[in-house]
Amino acid sequence: MTIQSWLMYLTLVIVATSTPGPAVLFITTNSTLHGWRKAAFAALGNIVGLFCLGIIAITGLGTILKTSEIIFNIIKYAGAGYLIYLGLKLIFQKSLDFAKMQNQLISPNVSSQKIFFQALGVALSNPKAIVFLTALFPQFVKINEALIPQFSLLIATLMIFSFSFLMFYALLAYRAKTWISKPNRIKVFNRTSGSIFIGIGILLATSNK
Repeated sequence: MTIQSWLMYLTLVIVATSTPGPAVLFITTNSTLHGWRKAAFAALGNIVGLFCLGIIAITGLGTILKTSEIIFNIIKYAGAGYLIYLGLKLIFQKSLDFAKMQNQLISPNVSSQKIFFQALGVALSNPKAIVFLTALFPQFVKINEALIPQFSLLIATLMIFSFSFLMFYALLAYRAKTWISKPNRIKVFNRTSGSIFIGIGILLATSNK
């Protein structure tokens, strides 16, 4: 993997992990109710789930990429199309109802271990995550190089930034409980993130591997 490819991947990871979604909703509500220290177990559960999904996504990928240029191009354009779809969805989606999600996801009394496994379940039960990883990884893998080192770099980058942004949201929710629930702020954030998704999707679709 070239440094240019990794920097492009890093940009996409930062946008993806900083965008509010199920994991962010889960950790912010936990932080609000139980404090940021206990909410840290939600971040750990989420990245363990991402690691498991990453293994699923990468299994057999090397064989698929080496089998046919047509198959590779299908994966490439499908991945680019999915990124553009995510961008459009972020731009046009309505603001998230944090109060409603809090009632759905969080119980009044919960142990750190239970928070961990609940967060793991949230990550593993989100079909968008496995589709996202399957669409993302092929774009940045060099088929003539060893797959495991590339996967390690890709998944480690994803896990580090996912954990970092989740803890940022947890601390933010703990310090200023009402800030993250402001619809206008979420709308601007989503539109900015969505535009970056669309731009990278177009760039991937028009680039030569």
